[in-house]
Amino acid sequence: MDLTLELPRSVLLALWLADDSTDRAVLVDAVQSDDEPHTVQRRPSHDEPLRDDLTDQPLGALLDACAGAPRDVAAVLPVPGDPGATPAAVSAAATEAGEAVLIRTPQECLVAVPVVQRFGSALEPGHLVTWELSDVPDWRHAVHAQTGSLQDAERELRNGLLQATDALVRLDVAQWRPDAAETVAALRELELPAWRLPDKLDGRRVRVLASAARLRAIVALATQDDGAAVNLWQADQRSTALRQVDRMARRAMAAAASQLTP
Repeated sequence: MDLTLELPRSVLLALWLADDSTDRAVLVDAVQSDDEPHTVQRRPSHDEPLRDDLTDQPLGALLDACAGAPRDVAAVLPVPGDPGATPAAVSAAATEAGEAVLIRTPQECLVAVPVVQRFGSALEPGHLVTWELSDVPDWRHAVHAQTGSLQDAERELRNGLLQATDALVRLDVAQWRPDAAETVAALRELELPAWRLPDKLDGRRVRVLASAARLRAIVALATQDDGAAVNLWQADQRSTALRQVDRMARRAMAAAASQLTP
């Protein structure tokens, strides 16, 4: 069984951008991984025409676009009906992508949304990624309000998992296929690839990110079918419990990827 624990590209990029000493080549390798080389397109404001010199730049150019210290960064992981702290101007695009990076420097506030084009086969998949970079209003208050602290998210993640697991057991809808149960057991033992994380990332953030990534992988597996649900009510209750787990995992992941200056 070939399983890996992955983080969204926006979470990885936020973690690396938070470190002003990041080597450009290391950042690019960690975020791109097996993707084709990422590109960056600077989207114009409503009254500015698209300029050729702001399109199709390599990912390293994002460091130039958000140069400045101190630098605040955050990741958002919106889904339909739960935009989180996503700026309104890019809400639709970020929700479709399921993620975005928020950046603030002394000069400007930016958001980068990864647009992913998939190609190849299930056995040999490929990805073309373009980060669409836009100017947005100051997003820090929304992040504080919607994401909360890392400590709160970690506690909610731990307590919420117990509640959701209990709900699934009581509803008798957690009887998955034998291969799914084996996959869940394997996921619980996986760790994040260390080479894709900044060396200076503290242990608590790594633990929260790993736990949240495991939960999101389990939710993705569980939502492939209705388990042992025998009617629409049971299926709906199971789906609700899984959405709650995913919401807690997304919130914890966003909190771990957000690093704001005091």
